Amino acid sequence: MSDLVPREIHLPAETGRPGFLRLAGRVTAFARSAAVLTEGLRKLRRAMEHDANDADVLAEMCDQAEVEPRFTAMIRNAGTALRAVATASGEMATASDQMATAADALADAHDREYRGVYEAVNASGVQQAKPGFYRSR
Repeated sequence: MSDLVPREIHLPAETGRPGFLRLAGRVTAFARSAAVLTEGLRKLRRAMEHDANDADVLAEMCDQAEVEPRFTAMIRNAGTALRAVATASGEMATASDQMATAADALADAHDREYRGVYEAVNASGVQQAKPGFYRSR
């Protein structure tokens, strides 16, 4: 079981539907954050693998020095735990990379779908009706 404890998140109140630029900015920021997270997780994985290898070397040295077996076993267990962290961080990095890719695809699709509408509305110089006014039933 994890030692992580969920915290309540306090986000600012939403001021309505996000506009074209605001939504595009949010999706871009999400993609950027996911990419940064992916890179951090990959760095963590490399560090944990390095530390696990060091634990293996230390355990071998302890075997050669005839250190009490229970202490050598503790070192081996630490190496195993570090490898588990490396594996989990690698899996999380893959998931985070997939989120970044999906967010980039969403940003591209959003731009293709709505950029022309956004530019036409802004170029018209006429105040537009509220969203939903032109909706047909």
